[in-house]
Amino acid sequence: MRVLITNDDGIDSPGLVTLAHVAADAGHDVIVAAPNRQYSGYSAALSGEAENGVVKTSPGRPDGLREGIESIAVHASPALIAYAAGLGAFGQRPDLLLSGINLGPNVGPAVIHSGTVGAALSASAQGIPALASSIAAEHPKHWDTAYLVLTRAFEWFTSQTQDTRVLNVNIPDVPPAELRGLRAARLATFDVDTDVVNQQIDKLLFRPFASHDVHFEDDTDAGYLARGWATMSLLRSHSHDDGAVVLPGFDTESEEVRR
Repeated sequence: MRVLITNDDGIDSPGLVTLAHVAADAGHDVIVAAPNRQYSGYSAALSGEAENGVVKTSPGRPDGLREGIESIAVHASPALIAYAAGLGAFGQRPDLLLSGINLGPNVGPAVIHSGTVGAALSASAQGIPALASSIAAEHPKHWDTAYLVLTRAFEWFTSQTQDTRVLNVNIPDVPPAELRGLRAARLATFDVDTDVVNQQIDKLLFRPFASHDVHFEDDTDAGYLARGWATMSLLRSHSHDDGAVVLPGFDTESEEVRR
């Protein structure tokens, strides 16, 4: 399969290397197409530079990426890269999109704002199965743990019948021997205590993640992550909820008759 790797931290991020190698080691054809600069917090925003009517690109390659894996810097947000890839801007349309590995966690409410997750959701909206991944540190030390977790997550992901959901993976920055495991988890919600909520938002979005910084329920993605677990959560944003309550409406012809 053709696998496209992108992120929101930019083409120089080391997280691209680990993620690309996971896909390559699974036997897939891999291309890295990542932003030329950081686009953290852009969610699914479509932003970029055009040149001669197409998205501008330039040479770019993260340090440590194996020879034989194509790499390009794209002057665009992660979501725009995902859409451009779906339209064949970087060669063959990808069969899968992997986004990350983000420097810092994407748990709970933060997934709404994440450019990493935004790229994955934008791919999924085009029918391209997608996985978003993040490691819970600004300057990670344990890429071997990330490789281990994502190899397992990728195996599960590619063995499933794909739908419109995105797999969101978060990894603690701990040595492999200290990793407690990988488990499914629901998304966390913010503590409703108004005395601490602003501090939580500040620490979650702008500081390295640690268990004493942000307090979430134990059985959530953030709670497990803080205790040394890697987590997997399925996200869906652009699909109709068939189980939703029937919404009221009206028929315009009937309304005309009534008038």
